[in-house]
Amino acid sequence: MVFKSVCLAAMVATAAAFSPAAQPQRTGSVSLNAEMSKSIPFLVRPEKLDGSMAGDMGFDPMGLSDIQTDLKYARWAELKHGRAAMLAIVGMVIQEAGIHFPGAQFTEINPLLAPAKVGLAGNMQVFLTIGIIECANFNKYYGEGEPGDLGLDLGMLKGMSPEQLKYRQEQEIVHCRLAMIAITGAIVQTLLFDKPLLGGSW
Repeated sequence: MVFKSVCLAAMVATAAAFSPAAQPQRTGSVSLNAEMSKSIPFLVRPEKLDGSMAGDMGFDPMGLSDIQTDLKYARWAELKHGRAAMLAIVGMVIQEAGIHFPGAQFTEINPLLAPAKVGLAGNMQVFLTIGIIECANFNKYYGEGEPGDLGLDLGMLKGMSPEQLKYRQEQEIVHCRLAMIAITGAIVQTLLFDKPLLGGSW
């Protein structure tokens, strides 16, 4: 009788070994229906990057969108830095080409030395302009309205359809991102080689 009980228990244990084990639920598991990121296909698209913003490709490998309560502020910041970068890289190339404002203080083509040559008064004018624009639009960063809209379109966007407007916004954000990479590369090149972008010497 004891031997039969031992054999029966052994058979049950053997059968149990081949039965599928219950898998513990993992909080970080990826659902089969999860939408993948357009920019990084092997990562899941972040929840807040749903494609509603122009230029949204679901690129957020560090998960920064998770800590933002409202992505409008992040888009404002991206557009501001991108627009500054576009002005900077174009200005850097134009200055090196020898095109500049009249006056000896505007002749320096080295971008790292130019601010000092312009002097305090010139730099203060730039910072004052930036400050006025920031203060005038401070309440828009978290409020209603379109990120980046400073009301300076000069009527060029009037009469555009929503599709055309989104296309223009996508063009701007793509150029902003490209310009941020370009000005970073230009400054790094200047620091490393101490030569103008267009060749020659200072």
